[in-house]
Amino acid sequence: MSVQQKVEIIAEIAQAHEGSLGIAHSYIDALAGAGVDTVKFQMHIAEAESSQYEQFRVNFSYEDKTRYDYWLRMGFDLEQWAGLKKHCEDKGLRFLCSPFSIKAVEWMEQLKVDRYKIASGEVNNLLMLDVISKTGKNILLSSGMSSFDELATAVNYIESKKANLEGIFQCTTSYPTPPEKYGLNVLNELKQKFSVKVGLSDHSGEIYSSLAAVTLGAEMLELHVVFDKKMFGPDASSSLTIAEFKQLSEGVRKLSTALNHPINKNDVQQFDEMKNLFGKSLSLKTDKKSGDVINLEDLETRKPGNKGIKAAEFEAIIGKKLNRDLKEGDFINYTDIQTS
Repeated sequence: MSVQQKVEIIAEIAQAHEGSLGIAHSYIDALAGAGVDTVKFQMHIAEAESSQYEQFRVNFSYEDKTRYDYWLRMGFDLEQWAGLKKHCEDKGLRFLCSPFSIKAVEWMEQLKVDRYKIASGEVNNLLMLDVISKTGKNILLSSGMSSFDELATAVNYIESKKANLEGIFQCTTSYPTPPEKYGLNVLNELKQKFSVKVGLSDHSGEIYSSLAAVTLGAEMLELHVVFDKKMFGPDASSSLTIAEFKQLSEGVRKLSTALNHPINKNDVQQFDEMKNLFGKSLSLKTDKKSGDVINLEDLETRKPGNKGIKAAEFEAIIGKKLNRDLKEGDFINYTDIQTS
């Protein structure tokens, strides 16, 4: 088994901040103690990415008349983004962000980000991929709405621009995602087809699929975070709470340790003492005289495992004669058996 790299755990705040800069910062503080590696945002600049014709996927908002109004409320200015990035770094967390417009890429370059995460809906946006590829930064792709052919088009385009594709996430665009749609089988398929790091971008709202993904070789996990699943917003029900992120992080680290320490089932010397303690030796159910034949019904097995013939070797003495008297409960050794 090859040594597995540390699994990167990415907590996506996305729109959970509800347009509040204070709430966005409070998520960073909370996640700093949850065992995650990276905090991810989505950079929405309404005038650059949307229009009056954009519709709600699910019309969840009580305060926004249009989708454009929603993106307008969700946006931060460049100075505010700089503050969020610095806050992450001050807390020892890596800052990651998905751009949804060319202007967002330009802003992220001003922020000096070290890589880009491409959201599922942007995989076919070759114009934005062109702009991002030219930055020379690493690229992560999410595959939620893409076929293998569409992914291959994006991958080939990125590689043709001499950009570095760091990894691809299996992602199911379903909120929350039921077990039959996790698509855990896709992880290995992505690895075989594209020879890059693979991860799971999960929307199940639970930790189970991510833990399973780690055992299947996932090197990155991305999940949405929310303070409470009853909160307002499109992703609340498909997110993890801070407490669940702590539980996930602990589980992932333990699984990673286990996967990096394969066990040799043939090396059992460490159990020799325990085998003697819990093992069984052959003994007699009744008194027997010298010269008596040992029959199956005469035998019992008793602890410990090093006081007589091992229980596994009982067939070797069936039909043999004793060379001395033994009482009920006595252990039988090969020295008690006639040799001729």
